[in-house]
Amino acid sequence: MKDDDALHAWLALSLTKGLGGEGARRLLMEFGSPEAVFAASIGSLKSVVKADVAAEISKGIKKEDIAPALSWLEDGNNHIVTLADNDYPQSLLNIPDPPLLLYVKGRLDLLNRPALAIVGSRNATPQGIGNAEAFAKSLSDTGLSIISGMAHGIDAAAHRGALRGQGGSIAVVGTGLDKVYPAANRDLAHLLAQQGALVSEFPLGTPPLPANFPRRNRIISGMSAGCLVVEASLQSGSLITARLAIEQGRDVFAVPGSIHAPQSKGCHALLKQGAKLVESAQDILEELGGLLVTPASTPAVETLEIQGSCGSLLDHIGFDPVDVDTLKTRSGLTIAELSAMLLTLELNGLINTIPGGLYQRIH
Repeated sequence: MKDDDALHAWLALSLTKGLGGEGARRLLMEFGSPEAVFAASIGSLKSVVKADVAAEISKGIKKEDIAPALSWLEDGNNHIVTLADNDYPQSLLNIPDPPLLLYVKGRLDLLNRPALAIVGSRNATPQGIGNAEAFAKSLSDTGLSIISGMAHGIDAAAHRGALRGQGGSIAVVGTGLDKVYPAANRDLAHLLAQQGALVSEFPLGTPPLPANFPRRNRIISGMSAGCLVVEASLQSGSLITARLAIEQGRDVFAVPGSIHAPQSKGCHALLKQGAKLVESAQDILEELGGLLVTPASTPAVETLEIQGSCGSLLDHIGFDPVDVDTLKTRSGLTIAELSAMLLTLELNGLINTIPGGLYQRIH
């Protein structure tokens, strides 16, 4: 990481009202660095950006604007990487609009590991969720990091599968990293922050605005060597990620499904457009063979010893689908305790999540 003055300038530039990524890149090309931008005269700034933006920059770095980010950085697990940092994902330098900087919570070493994006429908079928977890686990065990967006459905399943493997997982989100969206994935977000990484280009405090998610999708595809769409309708936002992957020169893979299933229509459309049909992780590995790495010492979720409260909870779940309220009554645990234990059991491959908020034992 660079010195404090340089970091302050990067932060201030990224937070400048009305500037945007394109304007910031023009300024950096003209002046060379954020510090030089803030040292430039208003006349020279006006030759590059609009007058109101130039006037805003000429006011200098506002300490009150960057203070929240600097306070956030006091946590040793929080990081900010800029275009000038070695830790910045090198693959993003090859896309048309790389973010000026990234907020990162978790492991910086994952940002430049060979990676694959796994995306798909929020309203996934049980089969789709199972497929996403299986692909993610198998690919992660080869050393690939799995990148997704931490949405419900396929995204969350991909993260869970990857965390059971050796390659780690990165969630690229559409909010500031001081927020978790969707809130139901709070436990997953916590686990990703500890064993993987959460990444965002959006400043702290940014809410989950609809326009944010297509923008973050370019980072998901841009950080990845390829994009696997497991299950998607024709309206699924994951098709945006696939389109961006194609535009960025990445491989796109799709899992076929029933011709009668709405959640397969998007995958079939991609296959008609030239996406590679895959039935197993090996199909992807054959395409990405040059990227394979020896599995690193990623702290995968430890195998759970079925004892104590977790063991009792597993007995309460059984092999028939059951909801959280029933489990709360059976176990006597609080909702917070249940959420943590259910996530642990699921990450260890002992239970499945079923649409409708149900859980089912599989081992």
